[in-house]
Amino acid sequence: MNFRVRQMKDRKRVILGIDPGFAILGYGVIEESAGEENSICFGCLRTSVKENFVERLEQIYKGVNSLIKEYKPDEIAIEKIFFAKNAKTAMQIGEVRGIILLTAIQNKVPIFEYTPLQVKLTIASYGQADKSQIQKMVKLILKLKEIPKPDDAADALAIAITHCHTKRR
Repeated sequence: MNFRVRQMKDRKRVILGIDPGFAILGYGVIEESAGEENSICFGCLRTSVKENFVERLEQIYKGVNSLIKEYKPDEIAIEKIFFAKNAKTAMQIGEVRGIILLTAIQNKVPIFEYTPLQVKLTIASYGQADKSQIQKMVKLILKLKEIPKPDDAADALAIAITHCHTKRR
């Protein structure tokens, strides 16, 4: 019995964290093993304002699909949007999220959603934590030499870490 528990605990798990956006989509790929998280890669997918929105959605689809094919995540964690000041922006982010969800479904990768409050509470143990506090904690948790840049990538890593801490096997 103990052997089986150890085997499950030591199993490596790859998580793709996504901070959805249509101009800049942050991503972070981490590996969790034995209760520790390590960064594999992070960055951003960018789309040009010169392109029409549908073309930008296609670029996001291709970019996320490429990340899934390359890193083969066991699970995807994405930020759940629950508030936006601008209705047009909220709708566009919703469409981007739809593209991400569809891409995950097509690749048969389970997807999990987390609100900004859940991320802040998990990463900083404080629901009013600001971006710089979250970024510093991401750096510490992943034992990085520097705070991940750009901000969207740091947010994606925070979402992936939140998933690891929330869904421990």
